This record gives sequence, structure tokens and C-alpha cells, in this order.
Amino acid sequence: MSILMPKATAVWLVDNTSLSFEQIADFCGLHLLEVKGIADGEVARDIRGADPIANGQLTREELDKAEKNAAYRMKALVSRHAELLKPSKKAPRYTPVSRRQDRPDAIKWFVKNHPEITDAQISKLLGTTKSTIEQVRNNTHWNSANIKPVDPVTLGLVSQIELDAVVRKAAEARRKHAEKMGIPLEDPALQPAQTVQPAFDEEEDSPYRKADLSVEDVFGAGSNTRKSDEDEDDAY
Repeated sequence: MSILMPKATAVWLVDNTSLSFEQIADFCGLHLLEVKGIADGEVARDIRGADPIANGQLTREELDKAEKNAAYRMKALVSRHAELLKPSKKAPRYTPVSRRQDRPDAIKWFVKNHPEITDAQISKLLGTTKSTIEQVRNNTHWNSANIKPVDPVTLGLVSQIELDAVVRKAAEARRKHAEKMGIPLEDPALQPAQTVQPAFDEEEDSPYRKADLSVEDVFGAGSNTRKSDEDEDDAY
């Protein structure tokens, strides 16, 4: 059984009892070298000792037995403080009855737009079951003909912050997996944006640059013939 503040408890036991390092390490769940380091002042030097008897994790009788017998291993009590500090299990997400019919639409949206999000994440976020997700994905849901992908935020099933957090977490997990496996990400949304280059540069690549323009380009082929006729008339 793990105890609260193991290092602080070890500091107190080292300073106030005659227990062996092995007994303290066993009771506090620490490595033997850590306890020796505490005794030498190399570990936990700034940590204030915590009395395990005062905080309800050890009885005086247990401590006396251990001090009389170096082979004895103390048994920790269940501390009322530990029970209070124990994280409570989060209750499943509750979805109002009026909104439950919208969940398949939200599931369809996830399947279509974010395939990187796992069924477990969708189930936790929407408060649905994995079997329902599979039915929607495989079009075997009883109402498949009427299911359409709709943003769960629009449906009021989740908040935008919750949705962004799940998408970001899934994308990061996918990126790490791809890096580990040496697989390039093919999702265009995750690729850097590419700048579209023009077909040709107006100043350099145009076939009609000003410096190369001829009379025919500007006035047409007939203008050259008229110019020749005028030159002949001038000659006479």
C-alpha cells in the first residue's frame, strides 16, 4: 500500500526512530539507496519530515515492533487524508435524451473528418458506445439512411475547447507514431502550405515582351506590305 509523502515520511523515520534503512525503504516504497541518501543528507535535504503516526498512516504498536525486530516489516494504515486526496473517478458523460438522437450524426462527422481520432476518444467525448461507432462507420446502424455528418459543437454535444483538445491530442499521437515507424504523413492538412507559382513571369517569360515587339505584332501582317509600298513610292 503506497503512503502519502513517502520521502517526507522517510525523513521523519530516519530522524526519529532506530529503524533500519531496509525497514524504512520497505514502508515508504523507496529504494534503499534513496533512504541512505536521506540519512547522509544528500537526498530530500529541503523536505520537512512528516510523522506517519500523526497523519494516521502508522500505529505506535507497529513502530515499536519494527524497532525491536529488524526483520519485521511495518504495515501501513489506510489514511483518511489519503482517501480524501484520492482522485475520484470521472462519471460518464451524460447526454440529454433530446440530444441522444444527434449522436450518430456527430459520430459520422468524426469518422469522415477525423479518422485519426480513436473510437475510445469518440466514445468518451460523446458518451456513446464503441458498438454504435462501428455501426455508423460500417453503415449498419438502423438509421443509416438518415445519418449525416454534423459538427458535434453545432449539435451542442461538446464544446469547441473539448473538440480542439481531442483533435490536437490525436494529431500529436499520429505524428509521433509516424515518426517512430518512419512513415511520412500523407494528410494534406498536416503538410506545409505550398505557394502556387504563376505559369510564367509577366516581365521575363511572356512571348510578347515590349523589347521584342515588331510591326506585325502591333499592326498586323498587312502593315508591313503598306510600309513597303510607301517606300517604293518615295523612291520614284
